[in-house]
Amino acid sequence: MNIPSKYDPASVEDKWYSYWMEHGFFRSTPDQREPYCIVIPPPNVTGVLHMGHMLNNTLQDVLIRRARMQGKNALWVPGTDHASIATEARVVNKLAEEGIKKTDLSREDFLEHAWEWTHTHGGIILEQLKKLGASCDWDRTCFTMDEALSESVIKVFVDLFKKGLIYRGVRMVNWDPQALTAVSDEEVNHKEVASKLYYLRYQLEGEEEYITIATTRPETILGDTAVCVHPEDERFGKFHGKKVLVPLVERSVPVIVDEYVDREFGAGALKITPAHDINDYELGLKHNLESIDIFNDDGTLNEAAQVLVGEDRFKARELIVPMLEEAGNLVKTEDYMNKVGFSERTNAVIEPKLSLQWFLKMKELGAPALEHVMNDDVQLQPAKFKNTYRHWMENVKDWCISRQLWWGHRIPAYFYGEGPNDYVVADSIEEAIQLAEEKTGNTSLQAADLRQDEDVLDTWFSSWLWPISVFDGIRYPNNEDINYYYPTNDLVTAPEILFFWVARMIIAGYEYRNEKPFNSVYLTGIVRDHKRRKMSKSLGNSPDPIELMKKYSADGVRVGMLFCSPAGNDLLFDEGLTEQGRNFSNKIWNAFRLIKSWEVDPGLKQPAHSVEAVEWFEAQMAKAFMEVDDQFGKYRISDALMIVYKLFWDEFSSWYLELIKPAYQKPIDARTYEQTIGFIDQLLHMLHPFMPFITEEIWQLISEREKGESLMVSSMPAPEQYNKEIIAKVEAIKEVVTQVRSIRNDKNIPHKEALKLKVRISSGAAYHNQLESLIVKLANLSDVEIVQQEPASAVSFMVRNVEYFLPLDGLVDSAEEIEKLEAELEYTRGFLLSVQKKMSNERFVQHAPAQVVEKEQQKMADAEGKITMLEAQIEKLKGQA
Repeated sequence: MNIPSKYDPASVEDKWYSYWMEHGFFRSTPDQREPYCIVIPPPNVTGVLHMGHMLNNTLQDVLIRRARMQGKNALWVPGTDHASIATEARVVNKLAEEGIKKTDLSREDFLEHAWEWTHTHGGIILEQLKKLGASCDWDRTCFTMDEALSESVIKVFVDLFKKGLIYRGVRMVNWDPQALTAVSDEEVNHKEVASKLYYLRYQLEGEEEYITIATTRPETILGDTAVCVHPEDERFGKFHGKKVLVPLVERSVPVIVDEYVDREFGAGALKITPAHDINDYELGLKHNLESIDIFNDDGTLNEAAQVLVGEDRFKARELIVPMLEEAGNLVKTEDYMNKVGFSERTNAVIEPKLSLQWFLKMKELGAPALEHVMNDDVQLQPAKFKNTYRHWMENVKDWCISRQLWWGHRIPAYFYGEGPNDYVVADSIEEAIQLAEEKTGNTSLQAADLRQDEDVLDTWFSSWLWPISVFDGIRYPNNEDINYYYPTNDLVTAPEILFFWVARMIIAGYEYRNEKPFNSVYLTGIVRDHKRRKMSKSLGNSPDPIELMKKYSADGVRVGMLFCSPAGNDLLFDEGLTEQGRNFSNKIWNAFRLIKSWEVDPGLKQPAHSVEAVEWFEAQMAKAFMEVDDQFGKYRISDALMIVYKLFWDEFSSWYLELIKPAYQKPIDARTYEQTIGFIDQLLHMLHPFMPFITEEIWQLISEREKGESLMVSSMPAPEQYNKEIIAKVEAIKEVVTQVRSIRNDKNIPHKEALKLKVRISSGAAYHNQLESLIVKLANLSDVEIVQQEPASAVSFMVRNVEYFLPLDGLVDSAEEIEKLEAELEYTRGFLLSVQKKMSNERFVQHAPAQVVEKEQQKMADAEGKITMLEAQIEKLKGQA
């Protein structure tokens, strides 16, 4: 068998992914086996692979491949999200490049462009995931705008409306003036911004007195309908019940009193603009104030503002300040840091705005989702996120589910008149006509008489159904797929969408299946750079995952990502880790090539050291399998990988292969060879979920395979016990070998020079003479002898209460050794002096932390012991000279 000297990941990855696809190894249908199911967090149809996807999907693939090898019926459902805001923005930009405005198109024409864009770009990210090795059942790929999923969304909206949980009303919403739509509270990012605080004075009506307010938004005074003061603030007692004039527009508004006012902020009085601030809105409702909306949907000032009409809100801010100064209303300006809300999707500054929207009541609906996470029916990994989850669920607000867009699921509300309640909600136009006829008594209504709501539903309103709708469990609640795969097992996602998506899926699960959607939620960290900044295209600090895989291989990148990704903690990405992953691939490849290069002699008897080595590594392997299983149970996937990494790199390559490899140009016995190939096979099984490509390649090269055989569908070993005793014994032997190697290195004795080892066993000490063959092989010893007395001219060391001596007659230059030891003695005495000086400083001893003082005392004791040992060694060598 011709095994290439270098591993070529590019050809191997394409070859085996095609092979897996061709043989349908990723496919799953219900059968008698235990199911294991993961639904992919659907990436936006606009998206391309980024480092967060790489981490998230690597973790999912590790879990799904491992479950498949454990004999479970493993299903990983892939798909994409239609991403209303992001996709519509992309399509609008594309049309603008072609000289077309959205407003020039009918809804139907625009949607044709949107579907065309989706069909062209929508599959990119899924194809990229294949390069990573993602073992999804691609035949089950879903899209949130697919017919079945769309019908499910509409069906749920109608159902919740009939239950009285969806309502329509004017409320203060977060308005995105760039996307021209409302967004939910969870889609607003609050950032600290350097602003200005403007102190403005309002004249009392009919008087020469003024009341001063402070605001960061002077342009909004044009919508003021009151000034508010604290009832107990003595500075403003004389203003109670009076009226003031709004600067520039001279509108007469009342001075109201309310304990809401913070007397320490600004000048102590507050301007009230109910149409453009959520807190002002609440005060407006409480005090029955007029609400004046001065902004158009795009953030420009409208006719109600009276001045600066048509100007953008930020331009209006610039222009109104000199106008206020000229009018004598600007008192002063101060620098001020405040929090400003930005749209997560467009990064536009959010405008609080009164708007007629659709809402979903969340408090009652969310109760089971809170209970079942708190009692661990649904487990959050790591559990530290439970408190965050509980805080959000206990303070949940009604969800604004309507968006002023065209791309998405159109709200199934049909209007038959101009009144606020002249509408019906229905699954179809036919049903809408029937309901409208019943409601109006007009039996001659036609489709043309009804007007469907222009808005679409929030994208999350479709993805909250994902674990149910991908199995068509909304339309057909008792179908075979939903009954077999639901609830799914694990969800792997990011903490930032714990409320956007995870909590809502749990809510939907209990509402529509009376069951959780998944058993566990593995919350990954955020991928950050070495400066702890979130990786993003805009910062230019995010490498291209496809280029990374070309450079370091898919396996190398997978391993590199997992090396630094503990659950729930941020991942500080370092390209060096992906290089380490590639080096690990090379290590595995080279170890396999080494073994395959040995000549096998069937007539050779298995040597004693190989018998012992095989027994020891068999125990190490079983121990590692059990530890890996334990780590997976705790969702410590990085720790599980590290166990396998160390097992292969340290125990297998550095110790086991050294023990059993034949002498130069000599053959190996058949039994040791076969057992070693067996170990390689088991190691590949353990490694496969993490590194699917190289493991498949080597597994196929181990021996002739039948067509259709694959490592990925072979059984994962599952030992339940291991020989602890032999592991402990060999650990002691490894210490002895390390000491002998250290002495060789220190004394410049070449490894080819065989040494004798003398052993003195004190009472009660454990020495395992049956494993002497291992020491002889690894330390290149000619002889091991048990002695009662310390031999002359020997260097000694102790391992676990057993004394070892290496006679070095003729191998070491005594004068040179004395010189070296005296130099070391001088250095150690100097070091001891510096520690003693520190410890004689009473101030240090009294004020330093106890553990620091303890550490210094230990340093002193260690130095004193070393000095005694060095003095004895020098004395001994001088006596021999």
